[in-house]
Amino acid sequence: MVVAFPAGGPADALARAISKQLETELKRTVIIDNRPGANGAIAVSAVTKGPADGSVFFLTSAGAIVINPSLYKNLSYRPDRDLMPVSLVVTTPQVLVVPLQSKIGSAKDLVAQSRAGRPVSLASSGIGSMPHMAIELFKASTSAEFLHVAYKGAAPAITDTIGGQVDAFFGDASGLLPFIEGKKLKPVAVTTAKRLPYLPDVPTLDESGIKGVHAENWYGMMVPAGTPPKVVQTLNEAIRKTLENKDVKANLAKMGLTPAPSTASEFAGQIRADGDKWSKLIAERNVKPE
Repeated sequence: MVVAFPAGGPADALARAISKQLETELKRTVIIDNRPGANGAIAVSAVTKGPADGSVFFLTSAGAIVINPSLYKNLSYRPDRDLMPVSLVVTTPQVLVVPLQSKIGSAKDLVAQSRAGRPVSLASSGIGSMPHMAIELFKASTSAEFLHVAYKGAAPAITDTIGGQVDAFFGDASGLLPFIEGKKLKPVAVTTAKRLPYLPDVPTLDESGIKGVHAENWYGMMVPAGTPPKVVQTLNEAIRKTLENKDVKANLAKMGLTPAPSTASEFAGQIRADGDKWSKLIAERNVKPE
């Protein structure tokens, strides 16, 4: 199972949370192969160079599949040509957090500071990441100026937010929950239409008067193009059964991840819809890969 992120991050944690039960369902060993770098291109290369027989599969976040193709003109891969969808696996919303000791108590406070002429820095886990897209939506909705600070992954962004080197950070709920629960970061808003059950006191951006900032990351399973339909179906069923396991579900819930198994065709539809959404935003906001 190829993962486009380093060990210790949210994607790796998800892979480890499902791998043992996936082994049970597939009746074979599942080895996690971390291939970070180049905005997912290294991981995709590892997957597409492997045999199209179900022995190599790709646990990917949304960015590599529905954001990168619109952001990078010379991307070394094309998801629609090189990969086949198997199933959506989980979803996780974005949470806007600030340093625990920050005087900022709401998303509106960030906007007010920007409009008052004070530079406000918003961190993301990287160019083309879902947090980056959340920042672009936030900027478009508020018409306020913010300095986007793009890190190479969530871990350094979280570290600098805790330390106060940046004013705020949009990040996956799954990666932020331990720091929120550990009283190291203060959540001020979420990007969902409704409040999150595990953060019931944190308002949505809609509630805060900042409309249209709806950004949800997802992780899905894909295989090399040319994989036989029967193999895809076998993997799909194994993922569905894994996500139905009560221990797996409980573990994912603690991580802020919502199981979202789908058919391969449903996942393909999600990819198309999200690709259109982010392509439009990237064009409208003139987002550049730098």
